[in-house]
Amino acid sequence: MHRIRPLVLSLVAVLASAALSFAQQQAPAKPFEPSVGQAGKDVVWVPSPQTLVDKMLDMAKVTAQDIVMDLGSGDGRTVITAAKRGATAIGIEYNPDMVAISQKNAAAAGVGGKATFMKADLFETDLSKATVITMFLLPSINVKLRPKLLDLKPGTRVVSNTFTMEDWTPDDTFTVSSPEGANTTEQCTSWCTALLWIIPAKVQGTWKLAQGELALTQTYQNISGTLKSGGTSAAVSGKLNGSEITFNAGSVEYRGRVNGNAMQGTMSAGGSFSASKVR
Repeated sequence: MHRIRPLVLSLVAVLASAALSFAQQQAPAKPFEPSVGQAGKDVVWVPSPQTLVDKMLDMAKVTAQDIVMDLGSGDGRTVITAAKRGATAIGIEYNPDMVAISQKNAAAAGVGGKATFMKADLFETDLSKATVITMFLLPSINVKLRPKLLDLKPGTRVVSNTFTMEDWTPDDTFTVSSPEGANTTEQCTSWCTALLWIIPAKVQGTWKLAQGELALTQTYQNISGTLKSGGTSAAVSGKLNGSEITFNAGSVEYRGRVNGNAMQGTMSAGGSFSASKVR
């Protein structure tokens, strides 16, 4: 009798463990809930304050004609806000649970037809159709993305929450402050700076125009160089705003538009100019 008792106790333990395992399998899984600071593939998740999201989209001048792509879209708030403005908005998010939450949030906001979300790696995603890129990533990630961004169509707007592109100076910067008596959605106590870049046309090289030969060096949206005409040479300095170009050569200001290897516009001295890129 005493020999049987340990066997009985062992059998009871096995049955109890099996019953507990079965009960755990049958219990409904707890719904996923995002938490600030949760780990992601490239960065941790911290949501942008809604008032900052609004300002980022304002700075990018988002309209119903835009295609907005949010890199690392998290809970979908930037995509949903852009969709509410009529834009076609796409979120790129690596975490499938966050994608699912974003889809539910978009449906609840009534913009499911305008807001879509992709479970994808932002470094492997085709961004070429975007007219606006939004992001809240680290500077190291921004810099890694920079070559891809600079290959986008001139005039594409890129807006970042707080973090820079290192030596690529933004075209505009704005820090949101919370108005006195602001409600929760209007408040911004951290991550409150929006930075805007406008993708510049690529103009570095030598251009031939009636006024002479224009040699340009380009550093992002800033240009410098020389304009040689006859036996004289004038220093050139200027800037690009998308495909729009403005530069001074001596006392003359040139304003025009770049279209691939062609450039045309007007001069402050009167008349127009056109140029073709030769190398």
